[in-house]
Amino acid sequence: MYPSTLIQLARANPFSAPLFTLQKVEDPPQSPRVQRTRRLAAADVSCEFGSSKYYALCGFGGILSCGITHTAVVPLDLVKCRMQVNPDKYKNIGNGFAVTLREDGVRGLAKGWAPTFIGYSMQGLCKFGFYEVFKIFYSDLLGEENTYLWRTSLYLAASASAEFFADIALAPMEAAKVRIQTQPGYANTLRECAPKMFAEEGLWAFYKGVAPLWMRQIPYTMMKFACFERTVETLYKYVVPKPRSECSKSEQLVVTFVAGYIAGVFCAIVSHPADSVVSVLNKEKGSTAMQVLKRLGPRGVWKGLVARIIMIGTLTALQWFIYDSVKVYFRLPRPPPPEMPESLKKKLGLTE
Repeated sequence: MYPSTLIQLARANPFSAPLFTLQKVEDPPQSPRVQRTRRLAAADVSCEFGSSKYYALCGFGGILSCGITHTAVVPLDLVKCRMQVNPDKYKNIGNGFAVTLREDGVRGLAKGWAPTFIGYSMQGLCKFGFYEVFKIFYSDLLGEENTYLWRTSLYLAASASAEFFADIALAPMEAAKVRIQTQPGYANTLRECAPKMFAEEGLWAFYKGVAPLWMRQIPYTMMKFACFERTVETLYKYVVPKPRSECSKSEQLVVTFVAGYIAGVFCAIVSHPADSVVSVLNKEKGSTAMQVLKRLGPRGVWKGLVARIIMIGTLTALQWFIYDSVKVYFRLPRPPPPEMPESLKKKLGLTE
């Protein structure tokens, strides 16, 4: 029997890491995927958890969730980018919209929609699809008990791994989008912008922002997934008055939306300085990330934060809502919030 104080510490640890060494028991631990598959076997699902079809449909959900939502907020994103690269002209959100409407008209607010839709669709495919791949892969490496104890670290590692590849897919379209939105007269469409960028700087023009993208998006995605997963777990444990299994699909999607918005607010704060660097870097020729960072200074990197919190909070909530809706529509396996394995309860003396 372990001391009760150690058990309390283990439960309170925000990273859910084991604070003590566990003894083996007679029952051999089974792989997490076997356990999840058994729990989901009786459910009305269209494919096996962790199958190729499961990953493919998760990737499709990522395309819809990221492509649609980012394209929907292009006007706000345009104003945010212009506030970052030209704060003297675009002083705040209201002023930014007013100046843009006066100079470019209503159509000007849609500048950059095509690279936004293509780029973030590709990013969503890799972000959500690879997250599921890496989460299951790392979970199988850890084993069932360690997966539960280290679950926050698992979410962080899986999301960081997925975003590394997602940003490589996003970088070319992000570079084109920023040029269109922040350089008046440079190009109005993707068809004009891409050949012009390639002629001026070659392939490097599309990938020079990938390192700052990693700086912005990897912390953002780590926060997005880990905060969402733990918020969902907390809401079902302390806020929702009944177990998830007793909630209707619509009630579950409401929880998903709320958890997504909470995660989005933290995402925006964590990733905003790097977002400012990316916006300026893609506008200018020959600059490096460090040069831009020094020029912006500690205060300059936080320009446009309010706009980004509004945008990213709404965006993240809608992304998770759409993604979970796709899972519901295609009847994909949706494991419940993690619970302590029986074998671990035995080792902790929590069962008779």
